[in-house]
Amino acid sequence: MHISEYIEKGGPIMEILVVLNIIGFSIMIWKFVQLLYARKTKQKILNALIKVIEEKEVPLHDEHIVKELIKDELSYKINKLEVGLSSIRIIASIAPLLGLLGTVIGVEMAFEAISKMGMGDPSIFAKGISIALITTIGGLIVAIPHYVGYNYLIAMLDKIEIELEKDILPAIYHNKKLISKEKSIS
Repeated sequence: MHISEYIEKGGPIMEILVVLNIIGFSIMIWKFVQLLYARKTKQKILNALIKVIEEKEVPLHDEHIVKELIKDELSYKINKLEVGLSSIRIIASIAPLLGLLGTVIGVEMAFEAISKMGMGDPSIFAKGISIALITTIGGLIVAIPHYVGYNYLIAMLDKIEIELEKDILPAIYHNKKLISKEKSIS
């Protein structure tokens, strides 16, 4: 049996799961490329963060103020990179629930068929049981890769955030020394 036949047998629940799967994988690919690019251009991001902090003209001798400003600016940058990840998490969460909904609908159809026709012919309730099993499988097939993808992307984002946190404070103070030297030379 081809996948299109399974989708057709699963009914509207399977169609919804297919659409969610396409949307989810599109977002995961987009986020993966975006996070790879962010990792490769970490220095550019770092320079942009330093520029924003320097433009605010905070006293660099007050390390507490500088750290708070870094925390705020870094949080803003990371939040921009997080866009879309919640959609992947939602798809991973609702896919098994949609599969369960399909299961309930299929079992209900099987019981309805049994109540109308009796237990004489097992093929009467087989359609309902088939829908139940197909949608359960479909829900899990959609959910599992989305859970894995979401967790992988979160780990990539966390690594970028940790590297930026580690590098930004020394870079700011190194940049301050360069600025002071330039001012003393002129």
